[in-house]
Amino acid sequence: MEARRFQAAELFARGESQAVVARIMGVTTAAANHWHQTWQAKGRSGLKAAGRAGRKPRLTPKHLARIERALRVGPRAHGFSTELWTLPRIAQVIERLTGVEHHPGHVWRVLRGLGWSLQRPARRARERDEAAIAEWKTRRWAQLKKTPDTDAAGSSSRTKAASPSIRSSGAPGRRAGRRRS
Repeated sequence: MEARRFQAAELFARGESQAVVARIMGVTTAAANHWHQTWQAKGRSGLKAAGRAGRKPRLTPKHLARIERALRVGPRAHGFSTELWTLPRIAQVIERLTGVEHHPGHVWRVLRGLGWSLQRPARRARERDEAAIAEWKTRRWAQLKKTPDTDAAGSSSRTKAASPSIRSSGAPGRRAGRRRS
């Protein structure tokens, strides 16, 4: 956006009108007018980008790299009893490594910034027998699965056009019986 404003400033300096600048830049005349007024009042420096909105992040790129390395090692390496990362656990690790405290509800923002996504382990019984499940799917499921019977009669719905239960009497309907005037 800043480059577009600078290009507009060059066009204004050449004597182009606001309407021409708006057409060339593909912006509204209101935007071109705003740029022109700013350019006249403050010059080219007035068209610079405002900079970062909000406060600077407390976690530096070095911190983020350390956090990611720590997460890749796994939770057990950090003294947790299971191999499952939770937001409160990650918040503890971030605080230990960087001294920056994060609420567990906001840790997901850090993770998303690192390119991590939510992963939930599948819940499966310990007694699960994969071979028995595969056999059930191939044999029993095929028997239980509902399939349309091709020899069965059609629908009993009177609103369905192709229903064999609808008998056409050939008599004119309400509209067909009226005379047009």
